[in-house]
Amino acid sequence: MIELDSVTKVFSLSKDQRKIVGSSELRPRLFTAVDSVSFTCNPGKVFALIGPNGSGKTTTLRMIATMMSPTSGVISINGNNTADNGRLARKSIGFMTNQTALYDRLSPYEMVKYFADLNGMEKNKFEKRCSKIFSQLNMESFSNKRIGTLSSGMKQKTSIARTIIHDPDIIVFDEPTTGLDVMTSRAILDLIKNSKEEKKTIIFSSHRMEEVQSLADDIVIIYNGKIIFSGSKNDFESKMDSVSYDDTLIKMIDNA
Repeated sequence: MIELDSVTKVFSLSKDQRKIVGSSELRPRLFTAVDSVSFTCNPGKVFALIGPNGSGKTTTLRMIATMMSPTSGVISINGNNTADNGRLARKSIGFMTNQTALYDRLSPYEMVKYFADLNGMEKNKFEKRCSKIFSQLNMESFSNKRIGTLSSGMKQKTSIARTIIHDPDIIVFDEPTTGLDVMTSRAILDLIKNSKEEKKTIIFSSHRMEEVQSLADDIVIIYNGKIIFSGSKNDFESKMDSVSYDDTLIKMIDNA
């Protein structure tokens, strides 16, 4: 379970960053990326965090993954406050982003094995888990090739495999299908569905509203760091007035 209670993240802006604002009177020293955000993600459900670029999605997901700390508020992972028990919380989390770097000289198998070792997995457990994941993602044909020779889709599958190799209770996906072909995207979406069936807690961000429509049980829309909608997929669809998911999202943002 993921619980956020009034979570805020404020960044101090450098002199160069402040220059883009305009005159000195208008140059802020601080920027609030996430502003008093609260929500709960429950096991066995898929939670979609959506909004335009720069709305605070990635910052929120990185705080959940303990990659950065909130300025204020509380984030709990399976009942563990990340500020007090960050190491324990991290053991329950798999975090995947399409911006994650991979070691070009290693093979997908070696890359995934490296992260399994970091998580202290036993060899027999690793081999069984690795075989299952590589089969789910259709990775067998390139599992021993150098990552530097692989396509973007193959690299994305490798990133996902290393994210979930330790069988985390909570999986955080930050735009996992961006820039990928249809077949690779489908494999990733199928993995998310399988993880839901395994009663894991799943949160993902996406700009593809067809993915949200297909996968999400609960939806939060964040805009300028603040939540402008929070509810179930049925709650979201009740706002649609027979228009599309895309049109409904745009309408909510325009009215915010």
